Amino acid sequence: METADQATEGSPLKPAGDGSEPAAAPAELQKKSCKGGFSRMSHWRTAVFFLSLFLCLTVVFAFSFIIPCPERPQYNLNWSRDFSDAVTYDFLAVEQANSDKVMDVLIVIRSPESSPNKSCSDEGLTSPCLFLLALDGTKGETLWERPLGGELNWAQCGLQTGTSSSWHCLLSHSDNLTAVDKHSGAVFWQQPRPSVLSVSLPVLSVPDLDGDRVGDVVLVLLNGTQTQLVLLSGRTGDRMGSEVTVGGGATRSHLLHRTKGGSYYVLLQRASGVFGLPLWEIATRAKPGLGPDLKRDKHLEKTASNTTGLVPIYLSEARRLLRTKDWDDSSDLLVVSRREVALVDGLSLKQRWRFNSSSTGGFPSFGHFNRDEVLDLLIEVEDDDVRNSTKVAILDGGTGGLLWEEQLQPGAGPPRLDAVHTTNSVSVFMFWGLIGSGSNSSESSGGSPRSYMLHPLYPDVLLELSHGVERIVAFRATLMERGRHAAYFLLTGPEAGEAGGTVVLTKRKLKQDVPLCSVRHIRTSQQTHTDAEVREAFNRLRFSSDW
Repeated sequence: METADQATEGSPLKPAGDGSEPAAAPAELQKKSCKGGFSRMSHWRTAVFFLSLFLCLTVVFAFSFIIPCPERPQYNLNWSRDFSDAVTYDFLAVEQANSDKVMDVLIVIRSPESSPNKSCSDEGLTSPCLFLLALDGTKGETLWERPLGGELNWAQCGLQTGTSSSWHCLLSHSDNLTAVDKHSGAVFWQQPRPSVLSVSLPVLSVPDLDGDRVGDVVLVLLNGTQTQLVLLSGRTGDRMGSEVTVGGGATRSHLLHRTKGGSYYVLLQRASGVFGLPLWEIATRAKPGLGPDLKRDKHLEKTASNTTGLVPIYLSEARRLLRTKDWDDSSDLLVVSRREVALVDGLSLKQRWRFNSSSTGGFPSFGHFNRDEVLDLLIEVEDDDVRNSTKVAILDGGTGGLLWEEQLQPGAGPPRLDAVHTTNSVSVFMFWGLIGSGSNSSESSGGSPRSYMLHPLYPDVLLELSHGVERIVAFRATLMERGRHAAYFLLTGPEAGEAGGTVVLTKRKLKQDVPLCSVRHIRTSQQTHTDAEVREAFNRLRFSSDW
């Protein structure tokens, strides 16, 4: 009995009276079970690894060989287009007219034909006629051409406002208003221009007033003593309600402005200053119930005149009215009068600063000269010390103080000004004119304007390039692609009212001009940089579309 009991306790898994081998111990069975489990897990891990590797290689193969990578557009660094027996206008719009993500250019010429395949007679129009042309920014090829009858009054592009838009450019020619699609040149609508008064200014694109989800239009009509506003549907061009007469004198220019509280005001620049009229009031007076969602600014309305209903914004002789940022309808306002320049806060509509000069003129441009992240102002002012001479000056956007200036010789035409922003918080300022000779340059010959580039980090040096053009009709410096490829367009040739000749549109990349330019040290007593250093600084620039 003892022996049997001991045997049973020593081999608890052994069946009684069985002659087979002793059963395995529990620890040994657990060890074998773990080995089997680990073996199966190892197989699964191996399978998952190879499956993941296969998927990764498949994706790499697909993106490398099957799915083509997006190609950046191939463009000519410089190109030029000539149009014979033509005249042109001071209109040059830079827009995206196709889908290659490179900016294109739109111009208007008047000619018997724009190309061998497109003439006025093809459209049943009297020759010569107008042609709105969209040219590819990469190579200058014609994307489309739209013939129109009559004489051009004005043209505008980039007018879409609101949640959606079905047209992109608007032209006033003779007695017609024509809305054109910038992508195809198709005419969306054409309406007779209201003949309430003799002259019309370029339109204002306003938010959707009639609820059709397309931004609408305010047409400003005027003569010597009267201004009338007419509302047009952006979708059809039809008039919405009756005209609105605004007292207080004739209007020279206008802007649409949005206040801090979201209320829209039509700003009218007149001889006595700048005045505002609420958009909601214009819509209500034209047609009751129009624009029901427009907000009111009770604070500004308290300052309105009892006789005209206009809100005074800037009381002084005004020659030009423009925004510091074209794309922001709440940005600061710049008022240029005959003898002063003033900046008005876009939110409070209070004056920030004022710069006094004997005379100002031209169209200012905005860029960053210093690094305070406030847009500075490039402007033409009259030189007090030299008769019939002007200066190109840069004013501090924060204070109105003078940051930089250079005298121009008379006789080269009005300066053309522009600026392109860079990634290091400064802008390249570009202008056309003629600078007198200095100790480091030869005497200038003739009266042909030259182009100049200014790097704010090298304020004592200019890059100068002679182009041989006698007269510039339009000029625009811009980015051709977002964040890269800064270039400029130059439109030259006879203007409307003159005999036909050769109209030339030229596109040049800014950096391509650097090795062709001569380096002008305009402050010889402070010369601290070599020509090679200045050229290298321009070549290292990286341009940005962020302001």
